[in-house]
Formats: sequence, structure tokens, C-alpha cells
Amino acid sequence: QVQLVESGGGLVQAGDSLRLSCTGSGRAFSGYAMGWFRQAPGKEREFVATSHWSGSTTYYADSVKGRFTISRDNAKNTVALQMNSLKPEDTAVYYCAASRSRILSSTFYSHARGYDYWGQGTQVSVSS
Repeated sequence: QVQLVESGGGLVQAGDSLRLSCTGSGRAFSGYAMGWFRQAPGKEREFVATSHWSGSTTYYADSVKGRFTISRDNAKNTVALQMNSLKPEDTAVYYCAASRSRILSSTFYSHARGYDYWGQGTQVSVSS
């Protein structure tokens, strides 16, 4: 069992940066692929980024590629999402998720069903 807690959300202006953090407990992060998803009001949860369990491979949604960076610190059981050049369309609740899979597949990790544990989410609001 893994418990995940997100932090770092808030209200910012377009063009600003924000750094989200996810801290896990229960089991070591090193064995899990760690991902970020987001869900805007009235929309389905969508994939943002994933760090493969090995830490050597990352995947990003096209909408955030070049602006967001996912990183992990297995020693501290944390995964972060650095978000730069934020846009109003980035406004959503951001969720951290952990997957026990060892698959190397961007398609697999882009779907919420590929993840086994979820945090409660943190709100990110970007004003224009």
C-alpha cells in the first residue's frame, strides 16, 4: 500500500511558474512509476507526465511538453512537477499517482487505469 499526498498548488498568473510535490509513504517510491494527472471542471482526468520506475525514462503529454518537468527523489520518496509558462488552460486539480508496472510504454502510462494508487489532489488555478 502506498499513500500519496500532493502539495504546492495555488493561484498564479499566466506565464508564472509553480512546483508541485508529491510525498509517498508506506512503500519505497523506487519500485513505482510515478505520474501526474489533472482534471479540470467538467472534463475527464487527463495525463500530464510520468517518470518510469527506473527514473531513466519520462513521458509527457503534448500539451505540457517543453513547459513541465517531472523529477523524482527516491531517497526522499518524493516526485515533483515543475510547471513553467503556465496558461489558463492548465487550471485543474492535479493528482499524483503510482504504478507498479515495469512496462516501457508511453501509451500505457497515459491512461489512469495503469496506476494503482492516487493522491487526493491539489488545485492549480492560472488567471489570464
